[in-house]
Amino acid sequence: MSVSHASIHPVEDPTTTDGGNNNAPRVRMKDIQGMPGTKGGLALRLSQFIFAATALSVMASTSDFPSVTAFTYLVVAASLQCLWSLCLAIVDIYALLVMRSLQNYRIVIAFAVGDGIASTLTFAAACASAGITVLINNDLDSCAKNHCLQFETATAMAFISWFSALPSFLLNFWSLASR
Repeated sequence: MSVSHASIHPVEDPTTTDGGNNNAPRVRMKDIQGMPGTKGGLALRLSQFIFAATALSVMASTSDFPSVTAFTYLVVAASLQCLWSLCLAIVDIYALLVMRSLQNYRIVIAFAVGDGIASTLTFAAACASAGITVLINNDLDSCAKNHCLQFETATAMAFISWFSALPSFLLNFWSLASR
């Protein structure tokens, strides 16, 4: 069986005509907005942080959230999401300031695993809190005694935080899968 083999030809680096000014930022094709180290990634991290912090503060401002396990779980999950998103937002800011790409294999694995864990916990906590909120509001009709509006607001903010964390996880996972 005869198979043709590709020839390899060396390619020279093209010379610049602007006097050697190579300080222009370089953009790679794999730097899709929303991935770590991009402005879109920073926007996603900040929105995750803001919505998780809002869910945390609204839920923690009620006096009777510790009496329901799902609401306590929401506070813990929102706290974890806040810390994770804030740390990665700081890393994104640093990467943008020094014009570094965060496409190292180990970094992307850490980001994908962390995003997967944090977003799964946030989604589970939001679902559990939504179930309890519906139980209190619709089934028990005891919203007069409880803080239903705060519970609903915190649950909605947790869902929005999860919704903004999902693209980060999917883009990091896609980056790993495409290697």
